[in-house]
Amino acid sequence: MDYSKHFVRDPAVCGGAAVVKGTRVTVRTILATLAEGATAKQILEDFPSLTEGDVRAVIAFAAASAEEDLPVTGVPHIG
Repeated sequence: MDYSKHFVRDPAVCGGAAVVKGTRVTVRTILATLAEGATAKQILEDFPSLTEGDVRAVIAFAAASAEEDLPVTGVPHIG
């Protein structure tokens, strides 16, 4: 998924944090809401300016970031 078409950074919007294009909803807010246990449906209800594709793009971005940049610490190693 090409998630980059869903996000933008603008110093005049949310201090330059990555937001979903056309909104003031930050990628971080969506990720935190998911981490707290919200479903995509709940996020769409809470942030009606978002689309299902936007939420999927945030998830894809997080997966790609975890794979490329984030060390996996504190996870037990089996074997």
